[in-house]
Amino acid sequence: MKSAFPNITHIAYEGSKSKNPLAFKHYNAAEIVEGKTMRDHLRFAVVYWHTFRGTGSDPFGAGTMQRPWDDGSASVSNAQNRARVAFEFIKKLGAPYYCWHDRDVAPEGKNLRETNKNFDAVAKVLKEEQKRTGVKLLWGTTNAFSHPRFVHGASTSCNADVFAFAACQVKKAMEVTHELGGEGYTFWGGREGYMTLLNTDMKREQEHLAKFLHLAVAHKKAIGFKGQFYIEPKPKEPTKHQYDSDAAACLNFLREFDLLPHFKLNIETNHATLAGHTMQHELEVAGAAGALGSIDANTGDELLGWDTDQFPTNIYLTTYTMLSVLKYGGFKTGGVNFDAKVRRESFEPIDLFYAHIGGMDAFARGLKIAAAIRKDGRLAEFVKNRYASWDTGIGAKIEAGKANFKDLEAYMLKKGEADASNSGRQEFLENLINEFI
Repeated sequence: MKSAFPNITHIAYEGSKSKNPLAFKHYNAAEIVEGKTMRDHLRFAVVYWHTFRGTGSDPFGAGTMQRPWDDGSASVSNAQNRARVAFEFIKKLGAPYYCWHDRDVAPEGKNLRETNKNFDAVAKVLKEEQKRTGVKLLWGTTNAFSHPRFVHGASTSCNADVFAFAACQVKKAMEVTHELGGEGYTFWGGREGYMTLLNTDMKREQEHLAKFLHLAVAHKKAIGFKGQFYIEPKPKEPTKHQYDSDAAACLNFLREFDLLPHFKLNIETNHATLAGHTMQHELEVAGAAGALGSIDANTGDELLGWDTDQFPTNIYLTTYTMLSVLKYGGFKTGGVNFDAKVRRESFEPIDLFYAHIGGMDAFARGLKIAAAIRKDGRLAEFVKNRYASWDTGIGAKIEAGKANFKDLEAYMLKKGEADASNSGRQEFLENLINEFI
């Protein structure tokens, strides 16, 4: 096959003094940080949907992307050719993983049987390319939101036939993920929510969603798939409210329906923003529950109220992200998945490299800075000292469950007043972070 990127051989690490825009300044895959290589810490993944299917269209204009390898058809042959181009890009970039929605990689047919046949034909090429390049599948997922049949949702649709169709689609995508050696499978309920409660039975819809996920767990066991299941929180867009609105809502749902043992969370920066949270907040909520699994690495424009999916270049963002990731033991089956797209104005193929290089360097810097902060120890020591009253005395008794309200009353009657005079020193801590950045 003719090269889609003939002027690029491999994106190399050249160090921070390099002026080469097609080289890494900070991401050195073999560099050891906290006992692991950067490659193993970050587990970078290129997404199929934005990177190879994005057109650059928006509500006010047609697509702008120049993709000479794509003939624009919905044919299987075009999809197979696109897959080969994707692996050329991923290999030259040096990312170890990729991710897909089922409908990204293969076109729908006139019925489910033909659609599955199309998927198998492209999956064959994906498997060949994985073997040729060594690039692995981080996770697969299902597009159960674009087709008009999902206008009312998929597993939460008011129509049982739609639920059944979505189940068939997830079944097939799980099987292909398993066949390709995928390390996980993600559930993102693109339209699993509502626009108005006037026509919605919320309780019934959430019960249907839980039933759907239990069926997926059962099929996972049936086919012997050992990969991790993920739920990806998002509060809105395209629906007004989505049932997986943020990390806390997802965890509550999973606990209520006895699904938490089977799922972890895939946290996205731009989704956190739409939920009114920071990425670090969502990571801490998931991590504290033992449910931090993977991340969608992107960012949003704070002046725009929708999912802009921009590449992450903010070093504070990547530093705070990696502080939380390292705090909770790092990635096991998940990774740093670039659910991000080049801007509509960045339409040449070369821009795909610039964007990913910038994101990978930003996360490499975040990793190194976070590791340096942890080694320095002052931040952790400050937090430890702030909660010192819980380590001995009455605090330790409360945490151990050895104090009741009567005991606490007696304690305070004797002491007389509570002393909360220790300063939070936010500015001091922000200055401390700046020392490293």
